[in-house]
Amino acid sequence: MSNPTFNLLSFSGKMKILHMTWLAFFISFVVWFSHAPLMLAIGKTLNLTDSQIKTILILNVALTIPARIAIGILVDKFGPKRTYSLLLGLGSIPCFMFAFAESFEQLALARFLLGFIGAGFVIGIRMVGEWFPARQIGIAEGVYGGWGNFGSAAASGALPLIALLFGGDEGWRYAVASTGIIALVYAFIYYFSVSDTPQGSTYFKPKKSGAMEVTGVGDLIFYIGMTIPLYATLSLLTWKLSPAGVNMLPGNIAYTIHAFIWVLFLYNVHKIIQVNKDHVFQPVEEIHRYKFKQVTILNLSYLITFGSELAVVSMLPLFFFNTFHETQGVTMVQAGLLGGSFAFMNMVARPGGGWFSDRFGRKLSLTIVTAGVLIGFLCMSQINSSWPVSWAVGVTLACSFFVQAGCGAVYAMVPLIKRRMTGQIAGMVGAYGNVGGVVFLTVLSFVTPAEFFLAIGAVAFFVLIAVQFIDEPKGHMAEVLEDGTIEMIEVN
Repeated sequence: MSNPTFNLLSFSGKMKILHMTWLAFFISFVVWFSHAPLMLAIGKTLNLTDSQIKTILILNVALTIPARIAIGILVDKFGPKRTYSLLLGLGSIPCFMFAFAESFEQLALARFLLGFIGAGFVIGIRMVGEWFPARQIGIAEGVYGGWGNFGSAAASGALPLIALLFGGDEGWRYAVASTGIIALVYAFIYYFSVSDTPQGSTYFKPKKSGAMEVTGVGDLIFYIGMTIPLYATLSLLTWKLSPAGVNMLPGNIAYTIHAFIWVLFLYNVHKIIQVNKDHVFQPVEEIHRYKFKQVTILNLSYLITFGSELAVVSMLPLFFFNTFHETQGVTMVQAGLLGGSFAFMNMVARPGGGWFSDRFGRKLSLTIVTAGVLIGFLCMSQINSSWPVSWAVGVTLACSFFVQAGCGAVYAMVPLIKRRMTGQIAGMVGAYGNVGGVVFLTVLSFVTPAEFFLAIGAVAFFVLIAVQFIDEPKGHMAEVLEDGTIEMIEVN
């Protein structure tokens, strides 16, 4: 994955930006998932019930969906340097709140707010897109996403050891707080070490903020329709916290939150129309047009790739334990290690998916990885207690490879749609990944693991069909400079 112009061992120019930015993403994920490996100790210290622990896990992802949309708007408007630095700095505050919480309510509030730092991924997509040409954008975004995503695995391995070093029942507090300190320090390091664009390049900003610009009435309707699942997922999360779910929220408060979510949806629709009303009903020059279907198909592709990853990583250790404990003596610790193998592929597969996309085409790569996801989950649905554990792990790793490579292939295309809106597009696509995770985990609560894997495979089949309608990026995309002249940016 290195050549004369893309050398991962280089720490100058665009490669320095890549390394600084994936490390920012890595730290944000360490902070975001700092609670996961320490939940047993946290629960013991604060006498949490199983229901309260499940609530903490749900709250960890609740804010990430709207946060990715909001961060996408902010990064397009203010630039990735300022936005990433501010996110890491502010993200340290709820991290410290969580570390020194004395009650479940304080824990819950801090964990809910920490979901915002999970949106940091969106920022780096715009930053890397500014620095790398189209022929290298896939592998660059893949390295950024794959290596940064490994922060969750690093947290799982390192934080229990740090807690042990501090010792005692309160060791987890100092382990979590240490991640906040790292984020706060790196916020300043990042701000003074990077720039939004190479010297002499223009950072293009949307003409209006608050919503994406589209270039046709049909795309406007499409855009509004694609926002509905985002709000529906927030309502689903509220339902899970209501008396019908884990019973954290009283019924009247849950109803109030439902109402607020859909009022917010109506406001979002208003902003979408407001941003687009002056130009969408007028003919738009061909060089300035883009098809919103591109965004829609990438949304669905990330739903099936990253969405399935979020869901499967959450359930896989327990699945391996329940399947192989009695027949082959797999312990809970071993099951945890086996389950972690699904996320481990990120380091290689995500850059690999991006590299393949650069080399052989965006549409072809999305087709191959989505077909691989479909076949992989169909195979996983056949795993049972009579299988050798090694076979089950092999099938899991193969499926994981296509899932992670798919994430790389999706974001190899995101920066090639419309440069000035890369952050917003990345935010919406990323939010759909979280939608997939929530929906698939909800399905799991009603069906067996085998049926769960089959359900993911069924969705992958429909996404595979949708991918056939995506257009391969060709030629150039046009952006307007401040003086009115047009700059053409190569996309293939």
